[in-house]
Amino acid sequence: MLNTVLIANRGEIAVRVLRACHELGIRTVVAFSEVDREALHVRYADRAYALGGKAAGESYLHIEKLLDIARRSGADAIHPGYGFLAERSDFAQAVEDAGLIWIGPPPAVLGLMGNKTSARVLMRAAGVPVIPGTDDPLTDEELLAAARQLGTPLLVKAAAGGGGKGMRVINSMSEMPNALSSARREALSAFGDDSLCLEKRIEGARHIEFQVLADQLGNVIHLGERECSLQRRYQKLLEEAPSPFVDDDLRSRMGSIAVQASSAAGYVSAGTVEFLVDRNRRFYFLEMNPRLQVEHPVTEWVTGVDIVKEQLRIARGRKLRHAQKDIHFSGWAIECRINAEDPFNGFVPSIGRVTALTVPTGPGVRVDSGLYEGLEITPYYDSLISKLICWGETRGEAILRMRRALEEYRIMGIKTTIPFHQRLLDSHSFMGGQFDTTFVDERFSLEEPALDPAGAQVAAVVATLVAHRRARQTVEDSPGSSRWRWSRPGGGWPQ
Repeated sequence: MLNTVLIANRGEIAVRVLRACHELGIRTVVAFSEVDREALHVRYADRAYALGGKAAGESYLHIEKLLDIARRSGADAIHPGYGFLAERSDFAQAVEDAGLIWIGPPPAVLGLMGNKTSARVLMRAAGVPVIPGTDDPLTDEELLAAARQLGTPLLVKAAAGGGGKGMRVINSMSEMPNALSSARREALSAFGDDSLCLEKRIEGARHIEFQVLADQLGNVIHLGERECSLQRRYQKLLEEAPSPFVDDDLRSRMGSIAVQASSAAGYVSAGTVEFLVDRNRRFYFLEMNPRLQVEHPVTEWVTGVDIVKEQLRIARGRKLRHAQKDIHFSGWAIECRINAEDPFNGFVPSIGRVTALTVPTGPGVRVDSGLYEGLEITPYYDSLISKLICWGETRGEAILRMRRALEEYRIMGIKTTIPFHQRLLDSHSFMGGQFDTTFVDERFSLEEPALDPAGAQVAAVVATLVAHRRARQTVEDSPGSSRWRWSRPGGGWPQ
């Protein structure tokens, strides 16, 4: 039985997993760093334990601290969310060695699929189409020789990681030496492994991924595709399900290959098989993400399947509730990743306190978030602070609903990527579904509009109201009492 789960993560994904556990009657435990002491996941959990430290290496990446909290709290299982330790086979193995349930794929599968070169070898053996490239860790001299055989354009990629870390585009052979050197340094810093591989770069490619679910009894299904081509420097910005590029025939073929790839890997739990698709609809295996994806909500909305609850059921040893024939798609869903970044200043991270917050609601609107008024956004972790997901019966309705929701979403005190998404949704290329993985970096222009006099007046009024509201609050520093003192309704401060 699975009675108590430690969620080894933070932010919106920790809150998302907490909610699924609560709905299933599972008790929850979270760990928190020093700067996350007042975070939303700490407030929502049944029990919370301090990790200490601020940076991830001192807190959420500290395996021994997390296992100690699991023991002290009486947790039966650990859910890693995404990021941090979610794809670390050594962490999964340590969890199982401690007699706990790991809510994810087996450690051996994490080790296999977490390395791009070993994953390519396995997929090719299983009959899955793979992008031409190298399969083994190679020296710089060997990579240079392989590059001459493959021909440019190429991608240099970190064998042990993803998310664009350790990745370089090669358009001519003269770029190779510097690219290899910088990619190795970045890969070693990000993943502790400087192994590199080469892949042929597919021009005009779409990034299409398939959500899969696999139980411990060998049953594997897919939940359709997600369109993930809208990226900036290989970081996803907006996802949708289904893809405007994928027709029924392509969906059927790619879905079958995704299931075949998962079965070949001995996969268990929720995972994602990622493909690149060229202009002629030829598709190639890119990688398998053996964890919950940031963009899983769009799939949940068009299929009606709660992926996190399925992860928990699979971890309990239960059979999948659905067969492939039971999966049907309804409507269209779009997700905008809301990051604490300034889109008008090179997307540099923005830190500070959230001084005011208005969250959009209404039919077809979902917000996965760890935000609240007064929350301090720090520089220590990923800049993703919220996900806005909208559903419509058609893609057009989903776009219109997302526009409305973005207009309603107000986060003051920090810069966010909301204005970027507003411009993106107004783009003719986006509305027509005419984009690929290079669209944002190479063909999308983001210019800050001049504020008209009426807008300046509104901004001034809002700033004044926020300042007035904050002036009516003060921090109480004395120990043992509330940190906040509020003015009385009739005026004056409490004595």
